Amino acid sequence: MAVGDVFSGLASIAAAAYLDIQPAVGVEAVIHNIYHDGDIQLEFYDGTNSLIFDTDVGTGVYARFAFHVTNARRIRVKNTAAAAQLIGYCGVQTK
Repeated sequence: MAVGDVFSGLASIAAAAYLDIQPAVGVEAVIHNIYHDGDIQLEFYDGTNSLIFDTDVGTGVYARFAFHVTNARRIRVKNTAAAAQLIGYCGVQTK
């Protein structure tokens, strides 16, 4: 991937599990949208410290945001629903 390329993913996440939006070492990205099928919790995470900054109930999208992520500091999306659900994201690689 190169600077300016789309940085995205989509996965089925088990109940109580996480989707880590984490680029490779040396890569940085800005996440614009996070999509979810059910209840979620958003966290800013550095591998040790977890800052929960939002929760959402039901299906939805966090649209037109600017979450900056690196390999060391990333966004984690926790599936707080009772069953597996699809969670996805898209943004742009910046470094």
